[in-house]
Amino acid sequence: MSTMLEEEMSMMYEEEKGPKVLDSTAFSKPIKNIRVRKPISMSPEHSVEKAMLQMNERGVGCVLVTEDKKLVGIFTERDILKKVAGKKNVSKMTLRDVMTPKVEGLQADDSIAFVLNTMHVGGYRHVPIMNEEGLPVAVISIKDIVAFIIDHFQEDLVNLPPRPMRTTTEREGA
Repeated sequence: MSTMLEEEMSMMYEEEKGPKVLDSTAFSKPIKNIRVRKPISMSPEHSVEKAMLQMNERGVGCVLVTEDKKLVGIFTERDILKKVAGKKNVSKMTLRDVMTPKVEGLQADDSIAFVLNTMHVGGYRHVPIMNEEGLPVAVISIKDIVAFIIDHFQEDLVNLPPRPMRTTTEREGA
């Protein structure tokens, strides 16, 4: 990962000051208020196998497909299920063969509400975040959005004990 990209990502994230309250104003804040992961970027000629290994090792759900640093597609878990799983000759498939082209990216100053709307309308789980030059610098996932929401709940709510697990499916008692 280039130092420039790491600097750009660290500048992008801005920790909220003061108490966190989850109301409509929380969602009008920019994306840079959410901690996001560094993206995995690969060329369209990389193998699907290599991309899946990288996704598994890093624990992420997508790979950004780039040519000359420009975003040309995205390869996600959904692509694996719909376009790769059960197919023959997976070892010969490239990302170009199975990626989702024409990806919609957002900028760090776009609002969290806009991210949610983009995910909902498009049916996306991952949205690339682009810098001013239109180059991808991060990915925001539905998991990042959920973490943002959970951060706004008071500690006592988040730390409620789990419900007791039922060990039987039969009715108790007489």
